[in-house]
Amino acid sequence: MKRTPQPGRPAVLLFSEPERPANVHIAHVDGASRGNPGPASYAVVLYGPDGKTKFQVGKYLGRATNNVAEYYGLITALDYALSQGIDRLLVRSDSELMVRQMQGRYKVNSADLKPLHERARKLSRGLAHFAIEHVRREQNREADELANIALDQTSSRMASLPSSTQPEQRQSPEPAPSQRADQSVRTVRARYSAGALHLLEALDLEEGEVVEVKVKRSAKTRT
Repeated sequence: MKRTPQPGRPAVLLFSEPERPANVHIAHVDGASRGNPGPASYAVVLYGPDGKTKFQVGKYLGRATNNVAEYYGLITALDYALSQGIDRLLVRSDSELMVRQMQGRYKVNSADLKPLHERARKLSRGLAHFAIEHVRREQNREADELANIALDQTSSRMASLPSSTQPEQRQSPEPAPSQRADQSVRTVRARYSAGALHLLEALDLEEGEVVEVKVKRSAKTRT
Protein backbone atom coordinates (compact mmCIF):
# COMPACT_ATOMS: atom_id res chain seq x y z
CA MET A 1 0.00 0.00 0.00
CA LYS A 2 1.40 3.37 -1.01
CA ARG A 3 0.31 6.94 -0.24
CA THR A 4 0.42 9.30 -3.21
CA PRO A 5 0.06 12.91 -2.08
CA GLN A 6 -1.51 15.35 -4.53
CA PRO A 7 -1.45 19.13 -4.20
CA GLY A 8 -4.55 20.38 -2.39
CA ARG A 9 -6.01 16.86 -2.01
CA PRO A 10 -5.80 14.13 0.66
CA ALA A 11 -3.33 11.34 0.11
CA VAL A 12 -4.62 8.58 -2.21
CA LEU A 13 -4.18 4.98 -1.05
CA LEU A 14 -3.05 2.63 -3.80
CA PHE A 15 -3.43 -1.12 -3.19
CA SER A 16 -1.35 -3.65 -5.09
CA GLU A 17 -0.98 -7.41 -4.91
CA PRO A 18 2.09 -8.75 -3.06
CA GLU A 19 4.96 -9.43 -5.38
CA ARG A 20 5.56 -13.10 -6.16
CA PRO A 21 8.87 -14.30 -4.69
CA ALA A 22 11.64 -15.37 -7.02
CA ASN A 23 12.32 -19.00 -7.99
CA VAL A 24 8.70 -20.09 -7.85
CA HIS A 25 7.77 -23.44 -9.39
CA ILE A 26 4.35 -23.61 -11.07
CA ALA A 27 2.23 -26.78 -11.00
CA HIS A 28 -0.85 -27.29 -13.16
CA VAL A 29 -3.12 -29.96 -11.65
CA ASP A 30 -6.29 -31.58 -12.90
CA GLY A 31 -8.72 -34.39 -12.12
CA ALA A 32 -11.14 -36.26 -14.36
CA SER A 33 -14.09 -38.57 -13.65
CA ARG A 34 -16.40 -40.26 -16.13
CA GLY A 35 -19.66 -40.79 -14.31
CA ASN A 36 -18.89 -38.61 -11.28
CA PRO A 37 -18.44 -40.87 -9.42
CA GLY A 38 -16.91 -43.23 -11.93
CA PRO A 39 -13.52 -44.14 -13.38
CA ALA A 40 -11.24 -41.28 -12.35
CA SER A 41 -7.70 -40.04 -12.83
CA TYR A 42 -5.51 -37.08 -11.95
CA ALA A 43 -2.54 -35.32 -13.50
CA VAL A 44 0.23 -32.90 -12.60
CA VAL A 45 2.55 -30.87 -14.81
CA LEU A 46 5.18 -28.95 -12.83
CA TYR A 47 7.39 -26.26 -14.34
CA GLY A 48 10.58 -24.80 -12.92
CA PRO A 49 11.23 -21.07 -12.56
CA ASP A 50 12.85 -21.24 -16.02
CA GLY A 51 9.59 -22.49 -17.56
CA LYS A 52 10.93 -25.97 -18.33
CA THR A 53 8.93 -29.06 -17.39
CA LYS A 54 10.41 -30.64 -14.25
CA PHE A 55 7.79 -33.28 -13.52
CA GLN A 56 4.63 -34.64 -15.08
CA VAL A 57 2.38 -37.56 -14.26
CA GLY A 58 -1.08 -38.87 -15.11
CA LYS A 59 -2.48 -41.70 -13.02
CA TYR A 60 -5.64 -43.77 -12.90
CA LEU A 61 -7.29 -43.43 -9.50
CA GLY A 62 -10.16 -45.90 -9.57
CA ARG A 63 -13.76 -45.01 -8.85
CA ALA A 64 -14.03 -41.48 -7.52
CA THR A 65 -15.70 -38.12 -8.02
CA ASN A 66 -14.12 -35.35 -10.04
CA ASN A 67 -13.51 -33.27 -6.91
CA VAL A 68 -11.70 -36.14 -5.19
CA ALA A 69 -9.52 -36.57 -8.29
CA GLU A 70 -8.71 -32.84 -8.29
CA TYR A 71 -7.47 -33.05 -4.69
CA TYR A 72 -5.31 -36.08 -5.54
CA GLY A 73 -3.65 -33.98 -8.23
CA LEU A 74 -3.00 -31.16 -5.75
CA ILE A 75 -1.63 -33.52 -3.08
CA THR A 76 0.66 -35.19 -5.63
CA ALA A 77 2.08 -31.79 -6.65
CA LEU A 78 2.65 -30.77 -3.03
CA ASP A 79 4.19 -34.10 -2.08
CA TYR A 80 6.55 -33.98 -5.06
CA ALA A 81 7.61 -30.42 -4.25
CA LEU A 82 8.44 -31.30 -0.64
CA SER A 83 10.31 -34.47 -1.62
CA GLN A 84 12.46 -32.51 -4.10
CA GLY A 85 13.27 -29.59 -1.81
CA ILE A 86 11.03 -27.17 -3.70
CA ASP A 87 9.85 -24.58 -1.19
CA ARG A 88 8.07 -22.03 -3.40
CA LEU A 89 5.07 -23.33 -5.30
CA LEU A 90 2.18 -21.81 -7.22
CA VAL A 91 -0.60 -24.25 -8.12
CA ARG A 92 -3.03 -23.57 -10.94
CA SER A 93 -6.27 -25.53 -11.33
CA ASP A 94 -9.51 -25.18 -13.26
CA SER A 95 -11.45 -26.52 -10.25
CA GLU A 96 -12.99 -23.42 -8.70
CA LEU A 97 -14.32 -25.44 -5.77
CA MET A 98 -10.93 -26.82 -4.77
CA VAL A 99 -9.15 -23.51 -5.25
CA ARG A 100 -11.68 -21.56 -3.18
CA GLN A 101 -11.63 -24.22 -0.46
CA MET A 102 -7.85 -24.08 -0.25
CA GLN A 103 -8.02 -20.29 -0.13
CA GLY A 104 -10.50 -20.51 2.75
CA ARG A 105 -13.28 -18.83 0.79
CA TYR A 106 -15.50 -21.93 0.56
CA LYS A 107 -16.34 -24.35 3.34
CA VAL A 108 -15.55 -28.05 2.94
CA ASN A 109 -18.84 -29.83 3.55
CA SER A 110 -18.16 -33.13 1.79
CA ALA A 111 -17.04 -35.96 4.08
CA ASP A 112 -14.98 -37.35 1.18
CA LEU A 113 -13.12 -34.08 0.67
CA LYS A 114 -12.44 -33.09 4.28
CA PRO A 115 -9.49 -35.47 4.87
CA LEU A 116 -8.01 -34.62 1.46
CA HIS A 117 -8.39 -30.90 2.12
CA GLU A 118 -6.72 -31.20 5.53
CA ARG A 119 -3.90 -33.27 4.05
CA ALA A 120 -3.29 -30.68 1.33
CA ARG A 121 -3.33 -27.88 3.89
CA LYS A 122 -0.75 -29.66 6.05
CA LEU A 123 1.52 -30.25 3.08
CA SER A 124 1.22 -26.64 1.92
CA ARG A 125 2.30 -25.40 5.36
CA GLY A 126 5.61 -27.18 4.81
CA LEU A 127 6.48 -24.74 2.01
CA ALA A 128 8.07 -21.33 2.45
CA HIS A 129 5.63 -19.95 -0.12
CA PHE A 130 2.40 -21.51 -1.40
CA ALA A 131 -0.32 -20.01 -3.53
CA ILE A 132 -3.17 -21.47 -5.55
CA GLU A 133 -5.19 -19.81 -8.27
CA HIS A 134 -8.11 -20.68 -10.51
CA VAL A 135 -7.58 -20.72 -14.27
CA ARG A 136 -9.82 -21.50 -17.22
CA ARG A 137 -9.75 -25.03 -18.60
CA GLU A 138 -7.96 -23.96 -21.78
CA GLN A 139 -5.18 -22.56 -19.59
CA ASN A 140 -4.84 -25.97 -17.94
CA ARG A 141 -4.74 -27.95 -21.18
CA GLU A 142 -1.62 -30.08 -20.59
CA ALA A 143 -2.78 -31.41 -17.21
CA ASP A 144 -6.28 -31.98 -18.59
CA GLU A 145 -4.88 -34.01 -21.50
CA LEU A 146 -2.68 -36.14 -19.21
CA ALA A 147 -5.62 -36.96 -16.93
CA ASN A 148 -7.75 -38.04 -19.88
CA ILE A 149 -4.92 -40.07 -21.41
CA ALA A 150 -4.63 -41.99 -18.13
CA LEU A 151 -8.36 -42.76 -18.31
CA ASP A 152 -8.24 -43.71 -22.01
CA GLN A 153 -5.27 -46.04 -21.55
CA THR A 154 -6.93 -47.81 -18.63
CA SER A 155 -10.16 -48.22 -20.60
CA SER A 156 -8.22 -49.59 -23.58
CA ARG A 157 -6.40 -52.14 -21.44
CA MET A 158 -9.65 -53.33 -19.90
CA ALA A 159 -11.27 -53.63 -23.34
CA SER A 160 -8.35 -55.68 -24.71
CA LEU A 161 -8.52 -58.29 -21.94
CA PRO A 162 -9.94 -61.70 -22.95
CA SER A 163 -13.54 -62.17 -21.89
CA SER A 164 -12.42 -64.83 -19.38
CA THR A 165 -10.32 -62.23 -17.54
CA GLN A 166 -12.78 -59.34 -17.72
CA PRO A 167 -14.32 -58.33 -14.38
CA GLU A 168 -17.59 -60.13 -13.75
CA GLN A 169 -20.59 -57.88 -14.26
CA ARG A 170 -22.91 -60.20 -12.39
CA GLN A 171 -22.66 -60.61 -8.65
CA SER A 172 -20.55 -63.64 -7.72
CA PRO A 173 -20.85 -65.65 -4.50
CA GLU A 174 -19.12 -63.95 -1.57
CA PRO A 175 -15.87 -65.75 -0.69
CA ALA A 176 -15.15 -67.10 2.74
CA PRO A 177 -13.48 -64.67 5.21
CA SER A 178 -10.08 -66.38 4.81
CA GLN A 179 -10.30 -66.07 1.01
CA ARG A 180 -11.30 -62.42 1.24
CA ALA A 181 -8.29 -61.68 3.42
CA ASP A 182 -5.90 -63.40 1.01
CA GLN A 183 -7.31 -61.57 -2.02
CA SER A 184 -7.44 -58.14 -0.40
CA VAL A 185 -3.84 -57.97 0.87
CA ARG A 186 -1.69 -55.65 -1.23
CA THR A 187 1.69 -54.06 -0.58
CA VAL A 188 2.13 -50.43 -1.60
CA ARG A 189 4.87 -47.91 -0.95
CA ALA A 190 4.25 -44.63 0.86
CA ARG A 191 6.22 -41.61 1.99
CA TYR A 192 5.89 -40.13 5.50
CA SER A 193 5.71 -36.35 5.34
CA ALA A 194 4.09 -33.58 7.40
CA GLY A 195 2.73 -36.06 9.93
CA ALA A 196 0.95 -38.27 7.39
CA LEU A 197 1.59 -41.20 5.07
CA HIS A 198 1.28 -40.32 1.38
CA LEU A 199 0.74 -43.22 -1.01
CA LEU A 200 3.07 -43.38 -3.99
CA GLU A 201 0.52 -45.28 -6.08
CA ALA A 202 -3.24 -45.23 -6.42
CA LEU A 203 -5.53 -47.83 -4.84
CA ASP A 204 -8.76 -49.04 -6.40
CA LEU A 205 -10.95 -48.51 -3.35
CA GLU A 206 -14.52 -47.40 -2.86
CA GLU A 207 -15.01 -43.95 -1.34
CA GLY A 208 -15.31 -44.21 2.45
CA GLU A 209 -13.91 -47.75 2.52
CA VAL A 210 -11.95 -48.59 5.69
CA VAL A 211 -8.68 -50.50 5.29
CA GLU A 212 -6.08 -51.86 7.67
CA VAL A 213 -2.59 -50.39 7.34
CA LYS A 214 0.59 -52.14 8.50
CA VAL A 215 3.77 -50.07 8.41
CA LYS A 216 7.13 -51.58 7.49
CA ARG A 217 10.18 -49.44 6.93
CA SER A 218 11.87 -49.70 3.58
CA ALA A 219 15.46 -50.93 3.77
CA LYS A 220 16.64 -47.79 1.99
CA THR A 221 15.14 -45.50 4.64
CA ARG A 222 16.38 -47.28 7.76
CA THR A 223 18.99 -45.47 9.80
